[in-house]
Amino acid sequence: MNRKEFIETLRADLKGLPQEEIDDIIYDYEEHFRIGLSQGKFEEDIARELGDPRNIAKMYKVSSKIDEAESNPSPKNLLKAMFSAMALGFFNFIIVLGPFIVIIALLIGMYGISVGLVVGGIGAVFGTILIPLSCYPFSYYDVNLGVHPVTSVSLGIGLTCLGVLLFMASLYLTKLLYRGTVKYLKWNIDTIKK
Repeated sequence: MNRKEFIETLRADLKGLPQEEIDDIIYDYEEHFRIGLSQGKFEEDIARELGDPRNIAKMYKVSSKIDEAESNPSPKNLLKAMFSAMALGFFNFIIVLGPFIVIIALLIGMYGISVGLVVGGIGAVFGTILIPLSCYPFSYYDVNLGVHPVTSVSLGIGLTCLGVLLFMASLYLTKLLYRGTVKYLKWNIDTIKK
């Protein structure tokens, strides 16, 4: 592949990126050819050393998606960046997707536990307070934790507070996961580039 074919292929595969960014990338690779030619190398040798222009374009597109996810945080941008990174190869698909699914499952579990604690705590409080006020016989509808009512209300309040704290921790971990995922994807792309 000569210089013209390399640059044309690279430019065609970079479509979708901002024109200014494409121009910068093309300029850099034209500079590689100029330097190589000044050192007495052939265009074909330079192109072979640089690698496949399609893979180079993929790397730049993935980097662009990751930068977008970092500068404009949203689940949509994060998923775009992840799927772009996974498209680089099957091995990368396993390395990126596996840990992400496990962490997301743990976060969903934490959110579920926190909601369960809040609902259970509220139920314990209102159950303890409202059952004596109900007009039904206690033997049939008795919701008894086997402790004094004050202890039951305290336990309910404690469970509710624990649930709220766990929910807040889950929100913090979600933000941390987002930042960590973007950093991981950047590291992954840098590793692949080398």
